[in-house]
This record gives sequence, structure tokens and C-alpha cells, in this order.
Amino acid sequence: MDASQDPHAVMQQRLLRHLRERARSLGLCEADAGGEPAGEEQLLEALLEHDLRVPEPSEEECRRYHEAHADELRQGALAKADHILFAVTDTTPIEALRRHAEGVLNALLAGQADFEQLARAESNCPSAQVGGNLGQLSREQCVPEFWAALAQHGQPGLLPRLVTTRFGLHVVRVHRFDPGRLPPFEDLHEALAGRLRRQSLVRALALYAEDLRRQLDAEPAAA
Repeated sequence: MDASQDPHAVMQQRLLRHLRERARSLGLCEADAGGEPAGEEQLLEALLEHDLRVPEPSEEECRRYHEAHADELRQGALAKADHILFAVTDTTPIEALRRHAEGVLNALLAGQADFEQLARAESNCPSAQVGGNLGQLSREQCVPEFWAALAQHGQPGLLPRLVTTRFGLHVVRVHRFDPGRLPPFEDLHEALAGRLRRQSLVRALALYAEDLRRQLDAEPAAA
């Protein structure tokens, strides 16, 4: 296919032409200090600086974020846990596996089986060799859904439900959970403001791109 007929290339050419026309109408970045035409990167940077208005997060917004995300912002949280993993692959019959995993969990909850023995026999994780022992874990060492289950349980004992992650279904036993410490708002204020600012920028860029797409769809393509 000729490059001029490639829909992606055509759209890119229309986009650049549209941006240059807008920059010219605003008197932005028409030429650099040496009189050379502005490059694409300069053009986009100048337009975004002009068009995007990303508000600075207020202290109240930062405080609300600090309160709403307390678990995520805690530092030094640690857990000691075991698990039995029933791994899921593309060919796994999910419902049959779930019924089997629930049977294992129910046997453990009823005190009819030994966790370490079942882990050695059933688990699809290398930790099966040590009875499912995962050792000491931090948030960073776990996939989010596994850590969230540990934090929600928050105390020693067998979790009363299966934990589903990208790896499969887990029967989980907690030995210890230390929730760590939530730093005071004053220590996190600057970092939280930066996080909220980045979130606002992402939203603003998405809206800008959508508006630009609508403008391009509304104008006739060049012959």
C-alpha cells in the first residue's frame, strides 16, 4: 500500500496540518530563534502549554485523597502467609477448577485436612515444596488483588474465601499481618499534590485528544 493511502499515515498528516494551522492562528512557535520552521515536538509542546489548563490540586483535595487511600499510602506493611495456588491457563476448565479449589478450602475450614500436606499435593506454585510458605511479604512483592485480600483479612487465620488473581485461584492462610504506618498528611502533601496533578493532566490530555478527533472527523479530508 502506498504511504499516502495508509489510513494511519493520512490521519497523521491531517493531524499535523491541523496543529500547525491552529498554532499559526494563535501565533505560537512559528519559527525558532534562527528563523527555521518549528519542529513537530516544539509545535505540540507550545500548543499543549497554551490549550491545556491543569488546575493545581487544593490542600482539601489532597487531604481527601490522603484519607481515602490510607491503606495504599501506608509504609512498612508486612505479611507472613502461605497459599495453595490452583493455576489457570488458557485451556483450564474454570468452573471445575473453582469447585475443586472450594472443596479444598472447605475441608481446611472444617479442620478435615492439613494445609502443608494439601499445598505439597495440590499447589501449582514452587512454594508447594515448603508447604505453601511464601515467607514475609510486602505490598510491592504481591499482585494488587492478593495484597488487598491479605490487608482486608488483616489478622492470622485462613481466609474464608478463594482469592482470585491473574495467576489463578488461591487458598490463603495468614500467619501475621502488620498494617504498617500511615505517614501524616504534612509529610505526603507535596507527593499527593504531584499525583493529583498527573491524574488531572492525563484526563485533560484525553479530553483534548477526543476534541481534536471530533474536529478532524468534522472537516473534509484533503484530496
